[in-house]
Amino acid sequence: MQTWRRHLHQYPELGFEEFDTSQLVAERLKEWGYEVHTGIAETGVVGVLTWGNDSGPKLGLRADMDALPIQEATGLPWASKIRGRMHACGHDGHTAILLGVAEAIARQHREQGLPGNGTLHLIFQPAEELGGGGGAQRMLDEGLFERFPCDALFALHNMPGFPTGQLRFRKGEFMASSDTVTLRFTGKGGHCAMPHLAIDPTLPAAATVLALQSIVGRNVNPNLASIISVGRMHSGSTSNVIPDCAELELSVRTLDTEIRDILERRIRDLAASQATAFDCRCDINYTRGYPVLVNSPVETQFAIETALEIFGEAQVEANTAPLTGSEDCAYFLNQVPGCYFLVGNGDNGHDGGDAIGPCSVHNPHYDFNDDCMDPASTFLIGLISRYFSLHSTTENPPHRK
Repeated sequence: MQTWRRHLHQYPELGFEEFDTSQLVAERLKEWGYEVHTGIAETGVVGVLTWGNDSGPKLGLRADMDALPIQEATGLPWASKIRGRMHACGHDGHTAILLGVAEAIARQHREQGLPGNGTLHLIFQPAEELGGGGGAQRMLDEGLFERFPCDALFALHNMPGFPTGQLRFRKGEFMASSDTVTLRFTGKGGHCAMPHLAIDPTLPAAATVLALQSIVGRNVNPNLASIISVGRMHSGSTSNVIPDCAELELSVRTLDTEIRDILERRIRDLAASQATAFDCRCDINYTRGYPVLVNSPVETQFAIETALEIFGEAQVEANTAPLTGSEDCAYFLNQVPGCYFLVGNGDNGHDGGDAIGPCSVHNPHYDFNDDCMDPASTFLIGLISRYFSLHSTTENPPHRK
């Protein structure tokens, strides 16, 4: 796994461009006896292993493969060789872990056999980092679960700062939705010395920046996490000209689907009202991205019990706090019950090859911690064996499609 991971790290590929990565994945899966399907959502790969007959339960495991447009600054021997591209979120590690699981299960199938009847679907997904137009939704649009039905789905992500190899789970809402909003206020440009002859769009834009926080502060239950951040403000190009327009770009996140609707309605109303108050027009482009990621209780409890059985309580956190980051595996979990969980990545930051302690993903100093691959793969191998041992003897698995 370490060899695969560090090779992938040296040659990162962006979303829907993971051609070499998907080729490596497909070649290894074929070598181990999987039925391999490529070209799903351009570069996605699905490996299928069926034993007994195909009437048994069907389990899906998913890993993401894409990198980010970041210039790496770790200075490590396996640092990216592609300028401006970096595996700064650990998808190289996720892919390597699932490959390790694939090889181990194939060996078990070949040497010892797997319990009962069953089908394992290994889903290597492209373009997780591309927001609402990413790889998960495109795979679904191309019939992923019609072609490869799953009774349950499991996926992982590394988490810097948590103890290396610690497994963290949460039932219900786990990661936030992520929407992008552009507010364009249009007035009438003019000379700054004669503002009465112009209609200044910067006034409603500035008022909106402040007023937006009243939505979170006064329209949302304080027990329900919501975030409205203004990530970009732009207006004009010189000091002595009142511009024609002013533009804001927002990131909007919440862990509650009903609150998501409230946030959209209030942002639209507030921006339009501010524009009217200052005699301007406001054009609103509200783009919904990732939905709230929701872990189903049955599958999450199964994962927790499996982790406790393998590792004991010291290495398992069964009720970790939700995250306001977003993840497009949410699209998969909207259609198939399952569990998305975290694996501690420890102190993972590096600068010029020297360790600097934990740093966030999407950071040029980040590096995936290879020491978390063994516990992660051990857990998934155990989860697969336990899942089919418990469910392949029943006529219908107790999981909802």
